[in-house]
Amino acid sequence: MTAPNGRALLHLAAALDQQAAYDAASHVELAQLAERGAFDFVTLGDTFARPGPDALAVLARVAPVTRRVGLVPTVTTTHTEPFHVQAAVATLDWVSHGRAGWQIEVSTSEGEARLFGRRHAAPADALWREAGEVADVAARLWDSWQDDAEIRDEATGRFIDRDKLHYVDFEGPTFSVKGPSIVPRPPQGHPVRVVDATEGHARQTAARYADVALVRVARPAQARAVRAELRERAARFGRDPDDLRVLAGLTVDLGDGEHAAEPGHGGGGPRQTAQGPLYRGGPVDLAELIASWHEADAADGFHLTPVEPRRDLERLVNGTVALLQHRGLFRTFYPGSTLREHLGLARPANQYAVAGGTS
Repeated sequence: MTAPNGRALLHLAAALDQQAAYDAASHVELAQLAERGAFDFVTLGDTFARPGPDALAVLARVAPVTRRVGLVPTVTTTHTEPFHVQAAVATLDWVSHGRAGWQIEVSTSEGEARLFGRRHAAPADALWREAGEVADVAARLWDSWQDDAEIRDEATGRFIDRDKLHYVDFEGPTFSVKGPSIVPRPPQGHPVRVVDATEGHARQTAARYADVALVRVARPAQARAVRAELRERAARFGRDPDDLRVLAGLTVDLGDGEHAAEPGHGGGGPRQTAQGPLYRGGPVDLAELIASWHEADAADGFHLTPVEPRRDLERLVNGTVALLQHRGLFRTFYPGSTLREHLGLARPANQYAVAGGTS
C-alpha cells in the first residue's frame, strides 16, 4: 500500500518505558492503547545498569491481552547465553502468535560486568561484533527445526522427525553453540530483529542482521544519510536493502508549552539533547513534522518515546495518528496478524530446508 504522495505508508512504533513501574497493568494499558492506534510495535527497554522488571517477561504478560501490536523487548547479548536468548525470544513469538521482536543491545560498563563475574567490560566495537554473531546464531537456531519437524504421530509414538532437526555447530571467540534449539521454529520463522544504529559501532550489525534499524538524529538530512548508508551496507552483505526498515527515533513531550518552529521541522522542534532528539509541542505540529520527513524520504517511519507515557501516548493516538490516517499516510487497520506483516517483510525461508535438508 502507498500513500497519496506515492511513497510507502509510514511505520510507527512507540516505547512503553516507565520509571519505577513494576506492575503489569500499566504496561498492558499502554500496549492496548498503542494497538488502538494501529502502531506496528511497542518496545520495552532493559539494561543491567538499573533495577526494573525483565522486559521480555513483561511483554510475555502483555501478549495474551493484545491481538495485533508487535512486542519488542530489549535483550542484551553481553553476559547472556545466546542459546537461552534465542529460545526466550522464540517463546515470545509463540505466545504472541507471531508478534515478537527483539531489540538487540550490548552492555559496555565494568559495573555490569561485575554483576556476572565472567569477564571484564569490552570495547563497544568488539561487543557489537559479538552481538552480530549472536543474531546470526539465533537465526540458525530458529531454523534448526524445519516447519514440519513436529509430526505428533500417536500410533508410532513419534513426536518429531529427527531428519528435520539440524545442528548449528557455531564456535566464535566468546561462545559456542551446537543446537538444535529446544523450541520449534517460531511462527514468523525469525522474530523481527531491531538495532539502534545511531552510534557507528552498531551500524555494521544493523546492516547485516536487523529487520528494523532505529536512528536518533534531529534533522531529516541526517536521517536520510544514515538510512542510505545502512541500505548500502546491507546490499554489500548480499541483502535486499528493501528488507531493512529505518525508523527515526524521537522523544515526544505533548504536554503544555508550544515552542517556535525550526525550519523544515514543523512546530516544536525537534531539538537535539544528550538523550537524542526531543519534540516538545502539540500533536498537530508533530503530525506535520512526521509528514515532512516522510515527504523528504528521510526514514521509513518513527519510533516515538513519550515523556509521560499515559498522557503522551493517548495524545499520539487520538491526535497525531488520527491526522496521519486522515491524510492517508498511515494505515487505519492492521493488514495481517504478525509483526512481519505489519512491517511488510516476508517470512524467511528455512536455511536448512533451502539447502536440501542437510545439517
